[in-house]
Amino acid sequence: MQGGDILKVIKERQSTMSKGHRAVANYIIDHYDTAAFITAARLGDMVGVSESTVVRFACALGFDGYPELQKKLQELIRTRLTNVQRMGLGNDMTEEELVKWSLRNDITSLRHVREVLDYSMVQRVADSILSANHLYIMGLRSSAPLAQFFWYYLNYIVSNTTLVTYSIGGDIFGQLIHATKGDVVIAISFPRYSTRTMDGVRFAENNGAKVIGITDNEMSPLAAIADECLYVNSDMNLFVDSLVAPLSVINTLVLLVGMRKKDGLRHNFEMLEDLWRKHDVYTGKEDSQ
Repeated sequence: MQGGDILKVIKERQSTMSKGHRAVANYIIDHYDTAAFITAARLGDMVGVSESTVVRFACALGFDGYPELQKKLQELIRTRLTNVQRMGLGNDMTEEELVKWSLRNDITSLRHVREVLDYSMVQRVADSILSANHLYIMGLRSSAPLAQFFWYYLNYIVSNTTLVTYSIGGDIFGQLIHATKGDVVIAISFPRYSTRTMDGVRFAENNGAKVIGITDNEMSPLAAIADECLYVNSDMNLFVDSLVAPLSVINTLVLLVGMRKKDGLRHNFEMLEDLWRKHDVYTGKEDSQ
């Protein structure tokens, strides 16, 4: 199932459902914030149906299974609930359950991105990075660490890269004022989407720069503004935005760009290693990593 409000879909189909499926539907409509984080077996126990009934309910809605339905519910929560409300979602979990659930969620995200990632788009982003007159990497709020990581490594590979984030003066327009035709702005934004990122993207695009978005799906406000988008699923570990999958894809982009410019990159690293040893940048012996 793609797009749309899952709760609206469930309500529209309730009248044609079996008794067991209606029981599951009623619970999800009233307690979607809980259903998004409990197993099919536990949901079945709570509404008086079998685990298999819950799984069949998800399949009847067009999902491959209950975990896929949960993902849809989690997406809904991310756009509707505040961080304070998100904190309460884990009240019924033990600390051990919470740790295991968080790690399992991240592992599932990585498996999913490996299966659905648009590899041709990854290559086009790499092309744009290497052909840009000047490259701007923009990420605000929870996306700022992603932008920082991306810029840090690209800065070793290409010399024309600027990081745009609140940590530098706070004025994104001032940081983007020279972005124009021939330049590329890579904007990173995930729920809850930053309005300032959208303002910066519009500003850069109006000045003639090409904008590439890295975001979660076609429903993202960034997708409606950017010239092209690379879609990467992100997840929510209660009140924490889990950005494991986006970071993995950004790491892949760095590797791809680096290998395309490996001769220059090798030369840069050789010079840097000499400087790092001279100035004791890293601890340990000279031959340590």
